[in-house]
Formats: sequence, C-alpha cells, structure tokens
Amino acid sequence: MCLALKHNQNSNILISVITPAYNAERFIEAAIKSVQNQTYDLWEMIIVDDHSTDQTAKIIKQYVDRDPRIKVIQLTENRGAGYARNVAMKHANGRFLAFLDSDDLWLPEKLETQLKFMLENEIGFSYTKYSLIDETGNPSGSSYSIPEKLEYKDLLKFCHIGCLTVMLDRNITGNVEMNEIRNRQDYILWLDITKRGIPAYGLNLTLSKYRKVSNSISSNKLKVSKLNWKVYREIIGLNVLKSAWYFGHYVYFYIKKIMQQRKK
Repeated sequence: MCLALKHNQNSNILISVITPAYNAERFIEAAIKSVQNQTYDLWEMIIVDDHSTDQTAKIIKQYVDRDPRIKVIQLTENRGAGYARNVAMKHANGRFLAFLDSDDLWLPEKLETQLKFMLENEIGFSYTKYSLIDETGNPSGSSYSIPEKLEYKDLLKFCHIGCLTVMLDRNITGNVEMNEIRNRQDYILWLDITKRGIPAYGLNLTLSKYRKVSNSISSNKLKVSKLNWKVYREIIGLNVLKSAWYFGHYVYFYIKKIMQQRKK
C-alpha cells in the first residue's frame, strides 16, 4: 500500500517538530537538514537551546535566519530535555507534534508517511521503526520489529517506542507535558497517554536514524535499568512485587531488542 500523500491532500495540516538541544554543535546541523529535506513541507521546527556552552546557538541561528519555519528559544539555565521539550510544546502551533532530538535524523519521507498513516486510521499516537548510526553517521546496527499496537499494560513491560519516531495528534491526545526528570521523561509521557485509553500504533517502517553517542545516559545499560526501576517505584508508585514482575519483562525485551539490533 502506498502511504504517500496525494498532491494537496491534507496539505494545510501543520506539524510542529520538537527539538531540545544541548551542546549539540557536532550534530544539530544534520538534524535540521533532515527536517528541511522532508517531502512534507508544512512544518515548524522549534528548537530549545538548553543553555549550551559550545557553538550550538550560533549554528542554529544561521538556519533561523534563512528559514522562517525554524524557531529557536534560548534557556538561561540548563534544565534538561523534558523541560526543554515542554517549552517547545507550549510554543507549538501545529495540530501534530513530532519529536526529534538534536543528534538524531529523519528520512525524507518520515513526516509525510506517518501523517497519512495517522489520518487514514484516525490515530492519535504513532511511532515507527528506526535504525542505528554511530557518531559519524555510519550504520551501527539493524532496526528491530515493533508491535502493531501498545496499550498501557504493554508499555509497563517495555518501551518499544523511540522518541525520535513519535507523532501525536493533539486533536486526540490534547495538550501534553513531559515529566521534568533528567531521563525517561518520554517514556513517562507515553505511559500517561496510553493510561488515558489512547493506544500507540506502530508503523513497521524505518523512517528515522538514532545516533548512539558515547557517554550518554541511554548508552549506559545499568543506568537505564535503574531509571526504569525508578519509574515503576517512584513515578508510577507500583509496589515491589509488581515492579519486579514488570522489570523481569523489561529485561527480557531489552535483551531481545539488543540481539536484533546487532544483526547486520
């Protein structure tokens, strides 16, 4: 089935791209260009510079000056990705929200394909597959298959959703806000949305590239595991037994995911 939008079909729907950036001078230009190269061009990109100390702000300004669809908000102190995304979402004008971190990339057909998928199926929350790249942009692993549908109970077991692949229709989800803890804030939002009875639907196409950056929190398996436990116990408030039950599923799916991504 062809998922491309027909000429002028739904061409009046604005998509707001939400991008937090912190000391991203190595990658932010490529991220911006991957948005500019989209086959669907009715978008705004809201970049929140989380008080970078490198050349991130200077690079962003060059694109803001040349492309009125790109906007930047400067924070006066470093607050973390959750806070930065919340600032961007409060300034977003689009019916749809799409998330792209400053070190990740989209394939050119990402927005067009996903928008059509959501509109045709009246979906409020969708996500897709993604591939892995290293810090130089070279492939570093395969994508892995994603579930067709995730509800709250499924997400408690494992977060199959990459933030860089998510699109939300605010006509269905309403305005949303992330927890402002330093990590796993996206996972907490996906739990909040699905808990309200809005499932996440997976489009089994690879439309994004996730960059594996050394020394990042997400690259540290032990830290991520501890953060997942913290979500169960402190954010959601599950008791120890339920937390342990869901954590067992998390470990199983995490190992399965890593094994699939290592396949060439």
